[in-house]
Amino acid sequence: MAIIGAGAAGLSVAAISAGLGLKAVLFEKGEMGGDCLNYGCVPSKALLAAAHAAAEARRAHRYGIRLPPPVVDWGGVNAHVEGAIAAIAPNDSVERFTAMGVTVVQAMARFVAPDTIEAAGRRHTFRRAVIAAGSAAVVPPIPGLGEVPFLTNETLFGLTEAPGHLVIIGGGPIGLEMAQAHARLGCRVTVVEGFAIAGREEPECVPPLRDALVADGVALHEGAKVAAVARAEAGVAVTLEDGTRVEGTHLLLAVGRAARLDGLGLEAAGVEFSPRGVKTTLALRSVSNRRVWAAGDIADPEGLGPRAFTHVCSQHAGIIARSMLFRLPAKVSYDALPRVTYTDPEIAQIGPTEAELRAAGRDDLTITRWPLAENDRLIAEGRAEGLVKLVADRKGRLLGASLVGPGVGNMAGMFALLIGRKLSALAGAVLPYPTAQEAGKRAASEFYTPKLLSAPVKRLVGLLKHLP
Repeated sequence: MAIIGAGAAGLSVAAISAGLGLKAVLFEKGEMGGDCLNYGCVPSKALLAAAHAAAEARRAHRYGIRLPPPVVDWGGVNAHVEGAIAAIAPNDSVERFTAMGVTVVQAMARFVAPDTIEAAGRRHTFRRAVIAAGSAAVVPPIPGLGEVPFLTNETLFGLTEAPGHLVIIGGGPIGLEMAQAHARLGCRVTVVEGFAIAGREEPECVPPLRDALVADGVALHEGAKVAAVARAEAGVAVTLEDGTRVEGTHLLLAVGRAARLDGLGLEAAGVEFSPRGVKTTLALRSVSNRRVWAAGDIADPEGLGPRAFTHVCSQHAGIIARSMLFRLPAKVSYDALPRVTYTDPEIAQIGPTEAELRAAGRDDLTITRWPLAENDRLIAEGRAEGLVKLVADRKGRLLGASLVGPGVGNMAGMFALLIGRKLSALAGAVLPYPTAQEAGKRAASEFYTPKLLSAPVKRLVGLLKHLP
């Protein structure tokens, strides 16, 4: 078994393969742990934790606690971020995987034949291979970009001093998370987004986040196309198509991610691909080379496109184990896929949005909502803001869920388990009180309320009351 890439997907496949007694060779040209550990999930959430701590100190007066304004020690913040990476790194280390029986080759790997990989001057013939090379930040073709220094997620966390004014191009999850984190840590922040911020999310969930970002001091330019960038006295200047000029000390690109295809020698392996990634079946097997599978950000199963989430990498590893190693039927499905934007408030989407379902031709939808303003736990915590929106079919089967509010990502797993099931399973569940999850139960119960309070039911109750 040859695995290219030691990120979340590649490590999972390597661990499963070695655990089952297969000879596994893992190739990685960069850091073990890939993007998630070193430049993505772990450092970003560590930075957000520091930012949320500063925000809580500033709003402690809500609870009758008087604190001085927080002083941000950027060196201490960096130490916290680096400490989080260091604490998790042993789980992804060369030493750990070598102890499992995996041969780790720390070099760039490329295919030289349909069954051969070359790395560090040596050729390795394989029976099966998994391409898990991941994705990288997109660098858009903006005039002048090649003449100015810019950051991506791979370089942002290496800053030793706080940015004076961070200008972010892109208002998706990465851009918004980093905007709020830096604003709460005392930096001036401007976000430039060509359309609307959080454009993939349920539109009803975006206004609370927009308000929170503005309250944190983030300047938002939505529907703003970038015409050019250039060096400026402060550092960098971004000129918009309407002539607006935004000057900052640092520029962060957060406009999306693209599969890392360059240098893999996919043509030599006879592996079909497109700019979206390696073309595979729903079982993640290459459509053109039956020896090869793809997993994680680089996989494009039957045109569904890549999903750049660590939890999808784990899902893909399980599918490959079942289909490749056990010869069992296993297919990718994103019907219940959860995703979370870890801002404050968080936005969580489980399965498709209402708009996506309607675009797919679904006209049998029933929508229920429950405001978090009526949740007792969040009222007690002074954070009663947000929404739970559920989309079901006429029979009450859950198709999608959209949430916005403090920590709603912690509810995403509950709804992921319920996709395709009747809402009665949640409406009838006994949940601990007081918790924010009760809002999900109330939203599910709303599906049945009109039927429960209908005229026929009232007449029935009227008759039953006369029985002994």
